Amino acid sequence: MAQSTSILDRVWQRPFFWKLNQRFAKYAYMILTRWVSRDDVLFLNFAYEEDPPMGLELEPADERDRGCIQLYHATASQVDLNGKKVLEVGCGHGGGASYIKRYLGPASYTGLDLNPSGIAFCKKRHTLQGLDFVQGDAQDLPFPDQSFDAVVNVESANYYPDQAAFFSEVARVLRPGGAFLYTDCQPAAGVEVWEATLANAPLRKLSQRDINAETMRGMEMHSQHWVDTIDRRVPSFLRNTLRDGAPVAGGKHYQGLKAGTTTYRVHLFIKD
Repeated sequence: MAQSTSILDRVWQRPFFWKLNQRFAKYAYMILTRWVSRDDVLFLNFAYEEDPPMGLELEPADERDRGCIQLYHATASQVDLNGKKVLEVGCGHGGGASYIKRYLGPASYTGLDLNPSGIAFCKKRHTLQGLDFVQGDAQDLPFPDQSFDAVVNVESANYYPDQAAFFSEVARVLRPGGAFLYTDCQPAAGVEVWEATLANAPLRKLSQRDINAETMRGMEMHSQHWVDTIDRRVPSFLRNTLRDGAPVAGGKHYQGLKAGTTTYRVHLFIKD
């Protein structure tokens, strides 16, 4: 029987245990980013691969990260960002911010993350005109009302203690007509609450799409760099645990998507 359908795994996905898992993942993420920053890892999100392929034309230096870039593209290209003022909440190591700024043409792009070491990495690594990075809390965004034309969030809100507060903050900083471009996953135990929280947000949903198949395909085709990086940078006694939790083919995330105990979606919301 697959690990994701075991009795222990079904218990772990109950709401109480899932909240504990969220807290653990938050701190594990901060530790992991310090290790992998030495390998110039620019993306911390899942890979994504369509069938047939998206066919994005990328610069040679971006090819290594094609799978992760394609998830950002699928999320951010739902609206035209050319000439817009864009905020990304949960920018990680800034790879997605750099991609969107260089390829999709926003006038300005601000990446925000709670992790100070991640923001320090971004400021050192990504030096583009019109691209800046800010350390801050997603649930209390340090920006005035109606500051942005679009807000991007990729695989981050799932770990916020109060998602409703975050969605309200998104609406506050968006201008009327602004877009919330949102991609995330949830275990089966959390989908009902997730959907209700989104339904109560002061935003209007234009579209929603399940991308389990595309994410699994992305892991199958693009996860080797994660395995290599973990083997280089993580102490040996932690490698198996982190490989299982990383977005790689055969890992726990992959098995959850395959079994249907995890749901992955791309959303588009508009502020009226």
